[in-house]
Amino acid sequence: MSEDSQKLVEIPDNLTVRDLADRIDASPIDVIKKLMASGVMANINQQIDFDTAAIVIAEFGYEAQALEPQEAEAAEDSTELPLWRQMLQDEDPDKLVDRPPVVTILGHVDHGKTTLLDVIRDAEVAAGEAGGITQHIGAYQIIHNDRPITFLDTPGHAAFTAMRARGAQGADIAVLVVAADDGVMPQTREALAHAKAARVPIVVALNKIDRPNANPERVKQELADVGLVPDEWEGDTIVVPVSAKEASGIEDLLEAIVLVADSTDIRANPEGKVLGTVIEGELDKTKGVLATLLVQNGTLHVGDVVIAGEVQGRVRAMFDYQGSIIKEAPPSTPVSVLGLSEVPRAGELFTLVASQREAKAIIKAKKDQLPTAPRAAPALTLDQIFEAFQAGKAQELRLVIKADVQGSLEPITNSVEELSVGDIRINVLHSATGNIGEDDVMLAAASDAIVIGFNVTADRAAKRAAAAERVDVRMYDVIYRLTEDIEKALKGMLVPEKRIVEFGQAEVLEIFRIPKIGKVAGCKVIQGEIRRGARMRVMRGEENLHEGPIASLRHEKEDVNEIREGFECGISLKGFEAFKKGDRLVAFIEETVPVE
Repeated sequence: MSEDSQKLVEIPDNLTVRDLADRIDASPIDVIKKLMASGVMANINQQIDFDTAAIVIAEFGYEAQALEPQEAEAAEDSTELPLWRQMLQDEDPDKLVDRPPVVTILGHVDHGKTTLLDVIRDAEVAAGEAGGITQHIGAYQIIHNDRPITFLDTPGHAAFTAMRARGAQGADIAVLVVAADDGVMPQTREALAHAKAARVPIVVALNKIDRPNANPERVKQELADVGLVPDEWEGDTIVVPVSAKEASGIEDLLEAIVLVADSTDIRANPEGKVLGTVIEGELDKTKGVLATLLVQNGTLHVGDVVIAGEVQGRVRAMFDYQGSIIKEAPPSTPVSVLGLSEVPRAGELFTLVASQREAKAIIKAKKDQLPTAPRAAPALTLDQIFEAFQAGKAQELRLVIKADVQGSLEPITNSVEELSVGDIRINVLHSATGNIGEDDVMLAAASDAIVIGFNVTADRAAKRAAAAERVDVRMYDVIYRLTEDIEKALKGMLVPEKRIVEFGQAEVLEIFRIPKIGKVAGCKVIQGEIRRGARMRVMRGEENLHEGPIASLRHEKEDVNEIREGFECGISLKGFEAFKKGDRLVAFIEETVPVE
């Protein structure tokens, strides 16, 4: 093959950003950045056309070539399938049998997702599960008219997204819960977007119909406006009125799920390759690593060696959703297993290997093949934007804005969009209500944006992502301070907010003069610790005599990095020698205020 032919990348007429990144062996984040540079806003699961993909491919030094029609059709079909389904395409069709559908519950907060799951569970799951290994293992099964249905007991599209992000997509059917008294809300639209991106059939549970202010007809119109036309309006979406509080309409909802399952190809080979999804994992203090697995093909047995991402282990014990010990788990069965070496990530695919030795070898090979690319440069912080503009590295200030309520979000968004200094533009990439999540931070990381929060908090995942991707996250509770900071940043006036953190104190006991060093304070650490590299404040009574860096820190004639409480040491400071017995030396550092 010639060098030119090696540069060719064959792509279909339409493909997702993730698929494009895989084809050119690039990071999806880098692909998203190239798209943004071309004026295209797209997320990792969004479809882009051939011409757009060709521009991105050229940026990476390749040349795009259209697939032949038959190949394109096959490629398009495969990108619509989650990874685990693609891996099962080699199964013998004659050995495939119907398996129970796996259902996830999505919807807006406070619309009753958890309550609905609890009602289904309490009504259908056999009593007597108390005393088992766990009451909630992330998934469970019910029996409806002799038909088993598996529910993922993880309401919310965040868990659903975690699975899709790793190609797992544990669910076959999504139930979108919408309150009859509230209607389609922003998070409803977001949940719907996730379900549509995953290409799973949707059943709408119209909850809270018992409320006196319920207006089902208005909500059905709102559903139709977002593309979910009810079947009674000659659409293709089943809308089932329910009341989780009064446990009414549950049978109709389950019947609708079965009906959708019958019209969908939900099959597996119980005797085929064992494959499934990690639903959740935890480290139990008494039992060790406990992982919830959903078997999607084949049959998992006690004693099998499982590999999930970079985690492996032999299944020592296996329990069903009621806590009962079981020996095998056929397709669509959720199980809790003991025996994995570490806690696996939710959404990882798991398979079986012949032995733990082979599993360890596979994991080692995976780690060895990981690229050793340098860490990406941090996104610009708010206090760096003007300097970057002057250096020609930025033409606009990109923002992701989250606020507590819509009443705050709109005026904030309108206010910041009106701000401009010279040629620097404000570009609000995304604005929504609710706390700052990992998706917000990843969007900011991909687009060199800053996350602005108003009267909200950042969850743990968002904080970890912000630290890992070095994304600037700013929190405010007064609107004028928010707009003032952005305006100052555009004018190059903003100074990062700092705070003083004191971590140690020492008392001066003696003063010594050492040649070539000068005066050294012989001290005893009376609180915390003293660290080399810190700054020191010299206090005489209530008077602050000096602040400056530590020049040397010694213990028994040896240089040390730190001295803890109760030990004696010698301390010299840069630019200060006027120590007196009884002076108090306070060690401190300045740090940037972190995300709250």
